[in-house]
Amino acid sequence: VSDGILNSLKSGERANIEFAGEDSQFVRFNRAKVRQSGSVTDAYLTVNLMSGNSRGKLSFPLSGNAEQDQLEVGRQMDALRREVADLPEDPYIVEPENHGKSEAEFEGNLPERDKVADEILDKVQDIDFTGIYAGGKVMRGMKNSAGTEHWFSTENYSVDFSMITAKEKMLKGTIAGKDWQKADYDRQIAAKITQLESLNKESVTVKAGKYRVYLAPAAVADLINMLSWNGISEAAIRQGSSALLKFREEGLTLSDKFTLSENFASGLVPRFNEQGMQAEDRINLIEKGKFTSALVNARSAKEYKLVSNAANEEEAMRAPEMATGTLKENDILKSIDNGLYLSNLHYLNWSDLSGGRITGMTRYACFKVENGKIVAPIENMRFDETLYHFFGEKLLALTDFTELIPVTETYFMREIGGTRVPGMLVEDFNFNL
Repeated sequence: VSDGILNSLKSGERANIEFAGEDSQFVRFNRAKVRQSGSVTDAYLTVNLMSGNSRGKLSFPLSGNAEQDQLEVGRQMDALRREVADLPEDPYIVEPENHGKSEAEFEGNLPERDKVADEILDKVQDIDFTGIYAGGKVMRGMKNSAGTEHWFSTENYSVDFSMITAKEKMLKGTIAGKDWQKADYDRQIAAKITQLESLNKESVTVKAGKYRVYLAPAAVADLINMLSWNGISEAAIRQGSSALLKFREEGLTLSDKFTLSENFASGLVPRFNEQGMQAEDRINLIEKGKFTSALVNARSAKEYKLVSNAANEEEAMRAPEMATGTLKENDILKSIDNGLYLSNLHYLNWSDLSGGRITGMTRYACFKVENGKIVAPIENMRFDETLYHFFGEKLLALTDFTELIPVTETYFMREIGGTRVPGMLVEDFNFNL
């Protein structure tokens, strides 16, 4: 179908074509019972058509019937041509170039489809366990009129779940990866069940103020992912709308414990972007607290006369990975001593963009810790804190292990990617409500 589009281009037309597909199994659970089970095979094409210095984009599903798809593509392309003819010129239009050919396939070891439910529910039969399993192959491809041709596929799974007490208190977990290991899954479930038992205690209200806190990997991932929104983007920095503006322009530093990179070698996402440019296996963004590189796409490179590092259109992180520290899992509560254990955060937003200040709420299984022991779950609290503190001078320790916090969205199809981060111990984390 892509070849049909490229062969039908008229004089002066250029095109980038993206493919996204999946062959996935979904199993939905409620109260530790299967409520829905099925599979989805789906695929879409997205065409970015350029004529002169104008460009337009459209996406449409593929049926799997080549003849039918080619007829539909013809109709869609006619409509797209009419749209592009009415659009203004783009002064920083990125022309298709030949970025070579590549093929990368990452095979997984997933549970057998007819055994998924039994494996997942094995240890939670007596618990209100609610969630969804999604697993299978996800595919991405890219071709353009200059000769670029890339293919990527990966097999992975995620179990995105909640456990709920009789008093409707809840904890959340996500277990994901490429290689299903029942023993490892059971170990993580057992740890969550222990937390769930702690939730049965009466919740306490913690006063506003500054506390020593441990942020579990899921909470750290939420903070890291804020950097993809008005953060690590070159365009955002140049336009003065980045939370890292002072970090780069004024030479501020973070903790030497803090190192952040994009790791494409993990096989979570393709190295190529919408234009077919391929990123290096690893891009160092922040190294030992010092700014190393922003994400620069081809458009920003053209506008600001820079060299692109193959960032995507949004200049957002696709495979962020944060370096580990030395804090061992068994020492986490002892290291908190007196403070708070935060499993999850939500409703995050910038409260002071130029100051790198983030506000948000605690969520699910968050606990008060006294003398190195969990004493009670806490009522939800609102924090307001700057990344120059919790990733900077107030960062006490990082765990010696990481967890993959996957992207679990399935609005149009199963998304790919994830954030690999350790847990984090922070001093004087500020709660204002």
